[in-house]
Amino acid sequence: MQFGNSDQDRSNVEDRRGSILSGTGGRLGLGGIIVLGILSLVFKQNLFDVVQGNPGTTTTQAPSEQVAERQAAEKPLERVAVGTFNDAQKFWGTTMQGRHRDAKLVLFWDETRSGCGEASSQTGPFYCPADERVYIDLGFYRELSRRFGAPGDFAQAYVIAHEVGHHVQNLLGLSERVQRLSQRDPSQRNALSVRLELQADCYAGVWGHSAAQRKMLEPGDVEEGLRAAAAVGDDRLQQMAGRRVAPESFTHGSAADRSRWFRTGFDRGTADACDTFSQR
Repeated sequence: MQFGNSDQDRSNVEDRRGSILSGTGGRLGLGGIIVLGILSLVFKQNLFDVVQGNPGTTTTQAPSEQVAERQAAEKPLERVAVGTFNDAQKFWGTTMQGRHRDAKLVLFWDETRSGCGEASSQTGPFYCPADERVYIDLGFYRELSRRFGAPGDFAQAYVIAHEVGHHVQNLLGLSERVQRLSQRDPSQRNALSVRLELQADCYAGVWGHSAAQRKMLEPGDVEEGLRAAAAVGDDRLQQMAGRRVAPESFTHGSAADRSRWFRTGFDRGTADACDTFSQR
C-alpha cells in the first residue's frame, strides 16, 4: 500500500508510548467502556470520572533509550497506522461536507487512560466517543498476523479504517441512536451492536474504494483486508477460545458478515450502501 506523504503528518497523533500508567482503582471491561462512552455523550458529562475516579493514578516515563529502540522497531507499523488514519480522515472530511471534525490517534504501550476509562493493549484497538480518539497498541498488528492469520499492511489499514468508521458514526449520531434503542429494548443490545460494527466495516471498505481509485493499493491488498475482517469475526474468536459458536452472543458479527460488509463498501464506494440496520 502506498501512502504518499499522509504518514508524515502528526498533527492528530498523540504518541504516549513509553508512558507508564500506575496507581489504584478499578478497570472497566471493553463493553463497559463502550456503554459509558456513549452515555457520556448523551448526558454531556464524563461519567468515567464519576464511576472510576482513580485519584491515585500517575503517569511516569520509561527510560528514553528503551523507548527510542522500541519505537524504531515499530516504525513500519506506525507508518501504516498514521498514514491510514490521516488519509481516512481526509476522505471522510471531504465526503461529509462540513459535518466532519478530526479525531485523534493515540499510540500507546500496555495501558493508558482514555475518556472511556483505563485501556489495556489486551482489549485491542478501539474508538472512544467521549474524547473522539482512536487508541491502538501497535503490537496488535503482530497479533493480527501471527495469531489471527491476517498479515499485510492493508490488513493493518483495515483496522484503523474501521475505527475511523466509528468516529463517522459518532458524528452522524448513529452511536447515540443505537444506545437509545438498546436502552428501550435491552434484548436487542447485541444485535444492534453487530449492526453498528458491520457498518464500520462497510465504512472501512468505502475508504478502501477511494484508496483504490487513487492508486494507493497494490495487488493482494483487498484480499488482505477481507482476511482481516474475517479474522476478527465473533465466530472465529469463539472457536479460537475453544468455545461453542453462539450467534446470540455476537457483538461484532460473524467472519462471513464482516468480510461481506467490508466488500460491499469497497465495491459500492458510497456510505449509502452501508445501511446495515435495514439490510440482512
